[in-house]
Amino acid sequence: MMELNWCIYKKNNLTQIKKINYKKLEGIDFTPKNKIKNGINVNKILIIKPSMVEKILKKKINRKLDLYLKLIVKFIESDDSGSDDTLREALNDLSRYKSIVEYKYKKYLDQKYLKYLSKKIAILEYELNSKLINFDVLEEQFEEEKTSNRRR
Repeated sequence: MMELNWCIYKKNNLTQIKKINYKKLEGIDFTPKNKIKNGINVNKILIIKPSMVEKILKKKINRKLDLYLKLIVKFIESDDSGSDDTLREALNDLSRYKSIVEYKYKKYLDQKYLKYLSKKIAILEYELNSKLINFDVLEEQFEEEKTSNRRR
């Protein structure tokens, strides 16, 4: 299947279509949600303007960190702590996301914002680790009570 790379732009009331080689352009690409019924279906958007890339990445990162924060709050507020596997999976996913931010988005974001993000992610990791440790301690206590009740 042949891949089409086209750019449509308007200049001096003339609409022109020009073919562009996207492999030579440096930027970040996104897949839009395409929720419009009667419109153009877009498979990929490549953004090359640095200020626009930074704004979009910040929104994307904040949305993802809010999801992790909601997950942690859910674990903290619930009496039933969930499973050990769920906590470990969330912690692994957060550490994977941290590496994506550090290596993939590093060239698009400034150092000050990256330091801020690393502190924020470290706090989220700390909370997940502490919840995981508390879960392990409660699980050990439950097992000890279970074995002591069997002895009686």
